[in-house]
Amino acid sequence: MARFKRILLKLSGESLMGSQGYGIDPQRLADYARQIKEVHEMGVQIGIVIGGGNIFRGLSGATKGFDRVKGDQMGMLATVINSLALSSALTSEGVANKVLTAIRMEPIGEFYSKWKAIEEMEAGKVCIFSAGTGSPYFTTDTGSSLRGVEIEADVMLKGTRVDGIYTADPEKDPTAVKFDDITYNEILARGLKVMDLSAVVMCNDNHLPIYVFNMDVVGNLKKVIEGEPIGTYVHS
Repeated sequence: MARFKRILLKLSGESLMGSQGYGIDPQRLADYARQIKEVHEMGVQIGIVIGGGNIFRGLSGATKGFDRVKGDQMGMLATVINSLALSSALTSEGVANKVLTAIRMEPIGEFYSKWKAIEEMEAGKVCIFSAGTGSPYFTTDTGSSLRGVEIEADVMLKGTRVDGIYTADPEKDPTAVKFDDITYNEILARGLKVMDLSAVVMCNDNHLPIYVFNMDVVGNLKKVIEGEPIGTYVHS
């Protein structure tokens, strides 16, 4: 049985690189599509936000001389490219889906609205929300929080390359300890780098829980949906 009826799945753009170190790894993309198909077949309504860091990250571009607004707009377009790739992979798996964009760019995707998204999900389509919030200075973490709140998701599932939230970066500090359960206030008090501050505050204020888990391990998405305690649960 599915633990959640409607989810907002946040995927990392960097994870799409797989072992390549750049761009989109076809195998990683196919793995993601198959995992999403598994959950979709359980009757879960799915909205997805995917980052663009495998192609271009606006904030890092600003440190290299790019205008911040134009850099962020380039980052938004990177998320659209990833969204189209995921859409194609889902279609190959026989999963009906729709790409919605935060800025108008028909026919690449339909302009986003909450009501259109909910209508499509209730009709059985996976909705992929691209182009962030449509405005600069906001990360895809904030875009995910916003979309999760708007579509009235039961939870945001944040798929990363680590298996939860730790006291420090486990890839750099072998003594880091994992949390199975943590509140938003504790994240803020400890200064943990789970998501950017605006995203954390938005989820906390709107009582949207987050489940952080390792999406790169095939089968983990289904395990989370079924209630297996494999990641970190964040709540108000």
